[in-house]
Amino acid sequence: MEGTKMAPKEVVEVKNKAIEVPTVLIKRDGAKRPFAAYKLGLVLNQLKVNGALQKEVINEILKNLNRPIVTAADVYREMVVAMNKLGLNQQATNFVEEHKRRQAEWQKATDPTSRLVRLQQKDPTLVHENANKDSRVFNTQRDLTAGAVAKTLGLKMMPEHVAKAHLRGDIHYHDLDYTPWSTMTNCCLIDFKEMLNHGFKIGNAEVESPHSIQTATAQMSQIIANVASSQYGGCSADRIDELLAPFAQKNYAKHLKAAAGYIDDSKKRQKFAVERTKKDIYDAMQGLEYEINTLFSSQGQTPFTTIGFGLGTSWIEREIQKSILKVRIAGLGKEKRTAIFPKLIFTLKRGLNLHPGDPNYDIKELAVECATKRMYPDILMYDKIKEITGSFKVPMGCRSFLQGWKDENGQEVNSGRMNLGVVTVNLPRIALESRGNKQLFWEIFSERMQTCKEALVFKVNRVKQAQPDNAPILYEYGAFGKRLKPEDDVDQLFKHRRATVSLGYIGLYEVGTVFYGPNWEHNQQAHKFTLEIVKRMKEKCVEWSDEYDYHFSLYSTPSESLTDRFCRLDSARFGRIPDITAKDYYTNSFHYDVRKHPTPFEKLTFEMEYPKYASGGFIHYCEYPNLKQNPKALEAVWDWAYDKVGYLGTNTPIDHCFKCGFEGEFKATEKGFECPTCGNHDPKTCDCVKRTCGYLGNPLVRPMVHGRHVEIASRAKNLFN
Repeated sequence: MEGTKMAPKEVVEVKNKAIEVPTVLIKRDGAKRPFAAYKLGLVLNQLKVNGALQKEVINEILKNLNRPIVTAADVYREMVVAMNKLGLNQQATNFVEEHKRRQAEWQKATDPTSRLVRLQQKDPTLVHENANKDSRVFNTQRDLTAGAVAKTLGLKMMPEHVAKAHLRGDIHYHDLDYTPWSTMTNCCLIDFKEMLNHGFKIGNAEVESPHSIQTATAQMSQIIANVASSQYGGCSADRIDELLAPFAQKNYAKHLKAAAGYIDDSKKRQKFAVERTKKDIYDAMQGLEYEINTLFSSQGQTPFTTIGFGLGTSWIEREIQKSILKVRIAGLGKEKRTAIFPKLIFTLKRGLNLHPGDPNYDIKELAVECATKRMYPDILMYDKIKEITGSFKVPMGCRSFLQGWKDENGQEVNSGRMNLGVVTVNLPRIALESRGNKQLFWEIFSERMQTCKEALVFKVNRVKQAQPDNAPILYEYGAFGKRLKPEDDVDQLFKHRRATVSLGYIGLYEVGTVFYGPNWEHNQQAHKFTLEIVKRMKEKCVEWSDEYDYHFSLYSTPSESLTDRFCRLDSARFGRIPDITAKDYYTNSFHYDVRKHPTPFEKLTFEMEYPKYASGGFIHYCEYPNLKQNPKALEAVWDWAYDKVGYLGTNTPIDHCFKCGFEGEFKATEKGFECPTCGNHDPKTCDCVKRTCGYLGNPLVRPMVHGRHVEIASRAKNLFN
């Protein structure tokens, strides 16, 4: 890659002769990178060449590469020559065969036919990659088929060394079934205020501003369906109680006017109008919940939708908040099932709803009750979110946060902004490759960061190639805030840090285990080291943001399937290592080891420092037993956490078997979850809800990858009874 900073010249002594180690490596696709001598050792480790013999081979290779610039072909050739010269003929043969195998894998990975055959054979790594996609239904099958082709074509489009890093598992290029083949964006905060107040167009229909809250929520569901079909990530509605209040006010005005014809007493007229408006609000919020859960986007799934609320103070805003919670508590359908979408996020704010005596404290109590029965709402701590991200807003989708940003007029803007994509680095692999050598760890880390940078820049450049008429709902009709004309450049919505593009990471627990053993949670030196890793990734994001003027953000990846994929690839490469690969999954981002038994306070204390650096995406979870009879225990955690973490989710057993009546937590098995009493796992006669990433999912219908079974089955139960 042009412009890559090269390492300083290094001189080594080989058999009493000083030679210059190459400084530049030209990869097979023409990219220029610093020459990394450590990779010779990694290859020889895999070939089981160790000790003094390994040093001899490396010295021989470096002696023959005694020039400033070398190619990947040069290194390959000299590796074979050196091993044969030193009598390592079998290892040389194995090296050549491994190279051929990887070339064959590359051809297979970029061959659409091969991937379509795997899909037709129902390869579980393909059909169960997303826990909220039911691969049995036609529209999902169509999406999976298109995605299989798009992945192979996308790999060919991106720089070859980036594509191969993805296939090896050094990094993960997220959403390859949509990007880079498509110029789609990832997740967003929809600008509903702009669209509802000024109208919009979907298909052939010109939609005017609504005159009631029922119409407003109906329009919101249509907007969500179309936005979800025009991007590949989640979409969010920020401060929905304040957003919808003006439309509910129109209901109130109509009821008040109608009452004037037959009710003389003004107080009675007002009471009548209030009661009718409250019913309208409840019906509207119930309608929105049902509509979202019955929608299917073009991706073959219910749109991943998040709604935030909790800051409104008028009687109408309070009623909207209460109705959202009451509707969720009531459940869906005759069996009162737990709604999977939308994800509910309730905001706590000191002086508003945090403590008894605050004007909205009663709504907080209702939110606590809802969380004990339905897991949602998750909680945002108003002051902490402003401190960490620079402004208050709900995440885009499950956990991707925009950073504080002002437009050319100095106005703070949140809604209408978006994320352009994610690339995640495999941190445990770096630790395993370093074999506990921190100096080598940081050397490999630096090289991987460069690969991530190139992948993210490629994502940005690809999305910039979109045209407004590729996604009119986003670019021309207000979902992204500004309304562009068909000939406008979409980059004006992304550049100057209006949009984010994210560096993800996974497996800090496993990194700590490599260097400090499996029980390092209370080791301050280990904690400091893992925090330093997050700090350095943040520094890289700041550096790239300054270089390109797009906001590169550090994102604690919601790795639903990646916990399995990276671990599976590393198990094949390094073997089954206790407490690392032998678990069959990696721990997500900065989270506490799920096999331990921390109290919520211990877990949050351990995790609370990481999000200030990973401000582009984060969430904390705490695990609880059934809290329906003890909601004050959950409230105690919320209150304690207010000044410590910004975003907190509740995981509590809410599974229900309609066959035998069991309520609690279903048992994890190789085939999915089942009722521990009668063994029932039929989704028609039981309701099994688990948090599979930032969202909830139903693993009875769409089984999760094995690693997630293990993780959920072994979740720590905290000390509340």
